[in-house]
Amino acid sequence: MSIEYLGLTSINGPLVILEGVMNASFEEIVEMKVDGTETKLGRIIQLDEDRAVIQVFENTANMSLSNTRTKLTGHPMEITLSEEILGRTFNGLGQPIDGLGEIVSDIRRDVNGKPMNPVRREYPRNYIRTGISAIDGLTTLIRGQKLPIFSGNGLPHDQLAAQIVKQASLSSGDDQRDSSPDSAGSADSADSQISGEYSDRRDNEQFAVVFAAMGVKHDVAEFFRRTFEESGAASHVVTYLNLANDPVAERIITPKVALTAAEYLAFDKGYHVLVILTDMTSYAEALREISSSKGEIPSRKGYPGYLYSELATIYERAGIIAGCKGSVTQIPILTMPGDDITHPIPDLTGYITEGQIVLDRSLHQQGIYPPINVLPSLSRLMKDGIGEGFTREDHQDVANQLFSAYAKVGEARALASVIGEDELSPVDKQYLSFGKAFENEFIGQDIFENRSIIQTLDIGWKLLRMLPKDELDRIDTKLLDKYYDDTRVK
Repeated sequence: MSIEYLGLTSINGPLVILEGVMNASFEEIVEMKVDGTETKLGRIIQLDEDRAVIQVFENTANMSLSNTRTKLTGHPMEITLSEEILGRTFNGLGQPIDGLGEIVSDIRRDVNGKPMNPVRREYPRNYIRTGISAIDGLTTLIRGQKLPIFSGNGLPHDQLAAQIVKQASLSSGDDQRDSSPDSAGSADSADSQISGEYSDRRDNEQFAVVFAAMGVKHDVAEFFRRTFEESGAASHVVTYLNLANDPVAERIITPKVALTAAEYLAFDKGYHVLVILTDMTSYAEALREISSSKGEIPSRKGYPGYLYSELATIYERAGIIAGCKGSVTQIPILTMPGDDITHPIPDLTGYITEGQIVLDRSLHQQGIYPPINVLPSLSRLMKDGIGEGFTREDHQDVANQLFSAYAKVGEARALASVIGEDELSPVDKQYLSFGKAFENEFIGQDIFENRSIIQTLDIGWKLLRMLPKDELDRIDTKLLDKYYDDTRVK
């Protein structure tokens, strides 16, 4: 027999306080009926003896201390799951908003998930191809990895996220092919089989994308929806949208709902799932707002002291479990307030994740897309998912040499700003030319351009030929002899 509690003790923004509660549990879902007609959901976020603090998912409009009846459900937040979620669009609570009806299934999962047993975690191997050279070539995304994108207000992170969703695919045998001079010219034919159509899966591996947007405006949400549909990728994408005018409390639960769906597809159904979460800054600001409403003592920049553990709870839900066919890979996207990479959100994110991709405002102002600054960007797991057997034997050496050469470009530009470009040595002038070509041809690519890893590496070699051979000190001699003089690698 369930007990219904009449009235509330207090209301403070999205939080309500109910006293006299018996047998309640932390994270338990409650149903609140307002004026006997409107039903709202909430969850218990704090318990103090018989006093419960409840976070209302919908707003607290029309609620008063006397017109609300509260009933405990006896279970945490759960969502219904089946493979039918593929191609569907839901709100931040996992409720369908695409007009196609409810998901019918007996499977319901707690959105808080369960921690992965460290003993059963497998080391991430194999890469996920995005079709973007600056990512695939220099900060390669590995299955089971968490690789955030650090952006800023006004930078094209939404376009980049949509392009990754459209183009992302599992690495296939087409990537690891003979790279001799006779086969070097066949990159175009290999690229015609590239991802986006989800038709080149190796060993019948299944791939899906879970996309969760938090605090986005209506026009941004419409941009994502239209892009996914027009690209043909929508059938393999599960979309969760929390709009800017949706309740703050819903924003906090959205990434957990998305990751619960991803874990179901990966570990129950064997999919390799790429999860894209944008914008984690909106999530952190929602945490700050709720924390302030609870009267908690703030930490750095007003964020709660448990921001690190909350972010870790989300990010650590990526990985590969031994005995399970699938994997969960994360790309969280966050906007750095004031482009400050030392801000608490990117700072704490960097501690938890395995690298970062940094978008640069100066590159964006030059019209380069995507404006990825490769020098502060890195993928700590990249070395274990590239090279012979995964991409191509020269991948690591080419990446190392491109990083080194681009770093010297910065030195040459700094020197030129002091003494003038005409006074530079011939080698420094070559580095200046290399830097401009690298930014325009390697980093820069069209928003609809989908490059294979072979094309990416061949572009890298084409650029490296702009430098003297004796400057390429990060490449093995055998690889240098094989590729540097091969004019057919373009």
